[in-house]
Amino acid sequence: MDDDYVEAVLSAVEQIPSGQVASYGDLAELVGRGGPRLVGRVMSTQGAGVPWWRVVRADGRPARGLEATALQRLRDEGVELRGDRVDMRRSRWSASLS
Repeated sequence: MDDDYVEAVLSAVEQIPSGQVASYGDLAELVGRGGPRLVGRVMSTQGAGVPWWRVVRADGRPARGLEATALQRLRDEGVELRGDRVDMRRSRWSASLS
């Protein structure tokens, strides 16, 4: 995992607007390389300085071990939740780096 990839992932996360989320796979597609697991590794090791709580699994669940904090932050931003998951249909962000 090179520095350019890490920077591309973190830059993409910073673009997710308040009140919306992206999945790890969405970010991998946006960056144009890697996959959801590699994005997850970037987020787990380098993501503390970006709005990490806006990055969720494809099924809408937040990162393991950070669920309570992430869900509270998402609620505070007005993200639509269904129990302990984000309503991806309503809250998924869609954008491109171009």
